[in-house]
Amino acid sequence: MADRRFADRDGRRWEIRVRGRREWTFEPVEGNPGPARAVTPPGYETDPFELSVEELQKLLDAAPTPRPRPKSSPFPD
Repeated sequence: MADRRFADRDGRRWEIRVRGRREWTFEPVEGNPGPARAVTPPGYETDPFELSVEELQKLLDAAPTPRPRPKSSPFPD
């Protein structure tokens, strides 16, 4: 299955990759500075090409934004 690309409401481009029946990833492309996001696909559809742009936008909005991991030093100060 091919990956689908779409532009969100802010004009940022995303590529949707199907990782399995229970996970899709939205990966930033074409100069989009945002982080990749993992989402749970809707139960009624298994192919991102079958979803409208509005449905993809809802999935992206509901996806948690990954938090940066704290960088701890192995050497205490």
